[in-house]
Amino acid sequence: MMQLIPGFPTDGVVTINRVIIKPQYDIDDLQEKVAELCENVKTYHSDTGFVGGFVALNSGQISNEGSRIGQPVESPNKGREALIITFWESYAEHEASHRSDTFQPLFQKVLDLCENGNEEIAYDMLWSGRAYNDEEAKQAKAMKQRYEAA
Repeated sequence: MMQLIPGFPTDGVVTINRVIIKPQYDIDDLQEKVAELCENVKTYHSDTGFVGGFVALNSGQISNEGSRIGQPVESPNKGREALIITFWESYAEHEASHRSDTFQPLFQKVLDLCENGNEEIAYDMLWSGRAYNDEEAKQAKAMKQRYEAA
């Protein structure tokens, strides 16, 4: 298995928070609070299991090629829904980070902006990888054609 980010163990844990911003707030409000929270995690937990993370905003686009639940053209949560995704060496280290005194007040400020509360789900990593570069893609296609013909 290739690593998604350098230093992320192949048996690491991925956590996903799905947040929907209350109507009276906007993405700038969420970005500010999440930036404060993420800076705290990087500062206080980089040496206790935190490996990395990212935040993604719902663009509103729904893939009609990849979806099998109707054929909507735009998500109603466009610009209001975000995923906060973090990578950890272990679930125990993730949980310990949430019990830290510096984390909880900042986490609450994020939750105050959210209409859906928060449910954070932890996933065990099964696979990750980067795209092939041009030469690797060319070689992979040639190998596929060679073995499909056999």
